[in-house]
Amino acid sequence: MNLLQQVANRKQRTVVIDVDDIRGLKSLDTSFVEGLENNTRRYLGLFAEAIDELLPEPTVPLPRDDDFEIYLRQRTEETEDRTDNRGDPQHKLPPEIKRSYEVHIKAGSKEKPQTLRDVKACHIGKLVKVKGIVTRCTDVKPLIQVAVYTCELCGFEIYQEVTARTFMPLFECPSTRCRSNNAKGRVSLQVRASKFLKFQEAKIQELAENVPKGHIPRTMSVHIRGELTRQVGPGDLVEISGIFLPIPYTGFRAMRAGLVADTYLEAMSICHSKKRYEEYVMDADEQYQIEQLAKDGNIYSKLASSIAPEIFGHEDVKKALLLLLVGGPTRQLKDGMKIRGDIHICLMGDPGVAKSQLLKHIVSIAPRGVYTTGRGSSGVGLTAAVTRDSITNEIVLEGGALVLADNGICAIDEFDKMEESDRTAIHEVMEQQTVSIAKAGITTSLNARTAVLAAANPAWGRYDMRRTPAENINLPPALLSRFDLMWLILDHADMDSDLALARHVLHVHQFSAPPALDFTPLDSSTLRGYVALARRVTPYVPEDLCEYMASAYATLRQEEVQSDAPHSYTTARTLLSIIRVSEALARLRFSDMVVQSDVDEALRLMQMSKFSLYADDQKKKGLDAISDIYSIIRDEASKAHSLDVTYANALNWCSRKAYTEAQLKECLEEYAVLNVWQIHPDTFDIRFIDA
Repeated sequence: MNLLQQVANRKQRTVVIDVDDIRGLKSLDTSFVEGLENNTRRYLGLFAEAIDELLPEPTVPLPRDDDFEIYLRQRTEETEDRTDNRGDPQHKLPPEIKRSYEVHIKAGSKEKPQTLRDVKACHIGKLVKVKGIVTRCTDVKPLIQVAVYTCELCGFEIYQEVTARTFMPLFECPSTRCRSNNAKGRVSLQVRASKFLKFQEAKIQELAENVPKGHIPRTMSVHIRGELTRQVGPGDLVEISGIFLPIPYTGFRAMRAGLVADTYLEAMSICHSKKRYEEYVMDADEQYQIEQLAKDGNIYSKLASSIAPEIFGHEDVKKALLLLLVGGPTRQLKDGMKIRGDIHICLMGDPGVAKSQLLKHIVSIAPRGVYTTGRGSSGVGLTAAVTRDSITNEIVLEGGALVLADNGICAIDEFDKMEESDRTAIHEVMEQQTVSIAKAGITTSLNARTAVLAAANPAWGRYDMRRTPAENINLPPALLSRFDLMWLILDHADMDSDLALARHVLHVHQFSAPPALDFTPLDSSTLRGYVALARRVTPYVPEDLCEYMASAYATLRQEEVQSDAPHSYTTARTLLSIIRVSEALARLRFSDMVVQSDVDEALRLMQMSKFSLYADDQKKKGLDAISDIYSIIRDEASKAHSLDVTYANALNWCSRKAYTEAQLKECLEEYAVLNVWQIHPDTFDIRFIDA
């Protein structure tokens, strides 16, 4: 009764009747539930009539100036005063016009959603639950539910209930008074007195995993009315329960169709399978679990290892993909300029290093993700296409993959196989995060605030060590500079790593699960919740770190100038990339301030992305790891004109060159024995012996 009281007080407009609640009532037999599920449209009317009878009087004063209340009060008074037309059914107030609420019947939560191709003719009139991805949505428009006419001769109101998409309007007054006087009174439609509903039509497409081999995905029209409108958008993965109904063709299509009718789903409830980050609402248990996870000092590595644990290795690649999910905050300046916070990553590597699997997994984790391939995508397919609406016959814009992935991730596989003309369509999206269109008289700009995750092969299929990195990567500098991290994954033959990889793959095939880790990997929903909470933090860079970041950027530029074959293009965008990755690391800690360790980790990830190339460069120079670490520390100390080097600085320099802490300690011990330097026993700080 509390729900009905809220409806009477105009506080709530929807009455949801859950099948699970009805099934739990012991006073009802199973035949009632079966009748409800098999003849849902009829039971909607029965429930509405029951609510009309049980609806209590409002306990709060209703607004007197409300149009609905004024018309309802006036109609009730007029109907009671008129006596000459009481027998005329068209002069009675229909119950639909009195109702200020909607009745929805929700399918059971335990009921498994059906695929679109499993919904057949035997389900017509029944309550069904389907799952799919929304491909398009129309604007919300008014749909007439009760048409009200006024006779110009007798002045009476005539009510016409509209139950279909089309109806035949009245032209002559059918009242008893006009018929007895043999007068054909003209009637006019009263728009303000009529009752309209919000109406929206959507198309859902079945998921790729439900499409049989050799078939194309099926689509279904969904009619959304009332308070359910504006809940879905293109690209959303939804579960919709509703009534499966036929609808006859109209116009010329009816002549061609003959006896065949179209079908649609009248939506009763909509549930998002993957909620957007800003819509994510956590209960107390989830909030407590994530807060406990955040207190773990090793949460960064644990979150990264929880991404695709079935894939062997790639620890740093997974860390970069975790930061892609988190991203940095988008900043808008006072003059309207935007600085993007989304992180773009390109994985380039030899065949068979699990690039595509990583892309698919990231798309499945992200609340909004679109996966496409280079060969199967055109420029308009990625940005926007001009089409003609099948309902209104108007020219409309239909968003492509990058627009559908707004506030999400767009994964593009086989990036190197794309045509150059199609690839240039991505340039504006990656930096300005908009899609500008000037086609067929439509000039507009669409939002495409998406993080691009691309996977590509080198120019000759595999990385050729005899050629320069620029020749192997074979992507224009304008595009390369837009990627925050350009990850090169090379497949080198190594006995130990190959054995470990083979054992891991065999274990996955044998037990259908990855080998046990030293912790329990987080599932996708927990990972999504952690990322959603982290994205609410907006960290800032303190002043004392600005000089440190500037010097690190300048050092990167100098290293590129001095290199004979630079491994990457370092521009001002690289500095912004360092800031974005550092802010994403601060978000993972739920910290409002970026610290130096975040910047060091960002620089380390940038260096580790070219780890395979640095390892080969060292082999060509004939230097082993220990000697190279000594050269790094010696050169940095001579630049600073100092004989003292702290252990933290030495570790930072070596990490940037893709060396581990164990290798650094081995180098310290070896050169300390040779009396090149002295090591502090507690802090491991270095002091060169001035010979």
